[in-house]
Amino acid sequence: MLPLCVKSCKMALFNRVNGKVLKEQLRNSSEPRTTISFYKYHQLADPASFRNELYKRFDQIGVCGRIYVAHEGINAQISVPTHQFEQFKTELYAIEFLNGVRLNLAVEDDGKSFFKLKILVRKKIVADGLNDATFDVTNSGKHVSAKEFNELAENPNTVIVDMRNHYESEVGHFEGALLPDADTFKEELPMVLDQLKGKEDKKVLLYCTGGVRCEKASAFLKHHGFQDVNQLHGGIIDYVRQIRTEQLPSRFIGKNFVFDERLGERITNDIIAKCHQCGSPCDDHTNCANDACHLLFIQCSECKAKFDGCCTPACRDILHLPENEQRRIRREIGKNDSLSVYKSRLRPNLSALIAEGKTSWKLHESKQ
Repeated sequence: MLPLCVKSCKMALFNRVNGKVLKEQLRNSSEPRTTISFYKYHQLADPASFRNELYKRFDQIGVCGRIYVAHEGINAQISVPTHQFEQFKTELYAIEFLNGVRLNLAVEDDGKSFFKLKILVRKKIVADGLNDATFDVTNSGKHVSAKEFNELAENPNTVIVDMRNHYESEVGHFEGALLPDADTFKEELPMVLDQLKGKEDKKVLLYCTGGVRCEKASAFLKHHGFQDVNQLHGGIIDYVRQIRTEQLPSRFIGKNFVFDERLGERITNDIIAKCHQCGSPCDDHTNCANDACHLLFIQCSECKAKFDGCCTPACRDILHLPENEQRRIRREIGKNDSLSVYKSRLRPNLSALIAEGKTSWKLHESKQ
């Protein structure tokens, strides 16, 4: 039997099966799978050729997930059939620059994280908007363990900075951390630099999900005069593994947002966020079920039932239109800037929008 995520396309270097079909197969599958993330900064002369070779290696053992390849290296979030985990490591470590690379295993894993294999060649493995030629990207901060992180966090001279997007930190973060209100990493870097002005003599402690964003951010801050820059080794994912292994207290509260079908891993029982529609305590993200929107927002189970998984009554109305009419609407929205990009700025105020009776079309028209 062919791997779930590449069924019927064994020889292709990309998936050809409808995504909805693959998602349904994944939901119904009982195959144990292990979710893994890893990254490595390394100069690749030919990212496209490397991408194709990687696809061949991973396709044959049923790997699913999302991998970015660039001249500067690789950034991967994947799911591997558990019985193929050792074979996966053999294939991965056979690549010289990836031999022994740290693998972050998911904190909570139901095997439903990814439904297909997608490997993309990008300009950067994380979109940062930086000109790497203007500073030494290899001059990154000091990596610290979970125990060291906890100790540094107790130092009043330490400034803890969350290098993730606001929708990630909204559901979970380290106590006392600076939480930039940014939608993207590119937007966050200058924002952090501005917020840390005058604190160049402080001990800076950065963290992110798996560590890749901190590699670039720490070098960026050191280039701008910060001398004592530290970063959490392995990010939040490895922090949790370490504290559980060493029986350390968790300074992280809430849920760790992840960029896959799960959308989050429970770290502590604290619910620090609210449903964006009714305001009740909730930290469950959802993507609006309207294919013309797909806004990422926080929605409780009651509101999910009330709005059929949509972010506004208008999107719910669109969801129940005939498919050909939905396609027409998607084409209309596609001619302009993404509706969800505009609405993402209003995400925390969805309840107010609903109360005002605003519709997707009104929101879209008001942007023009």
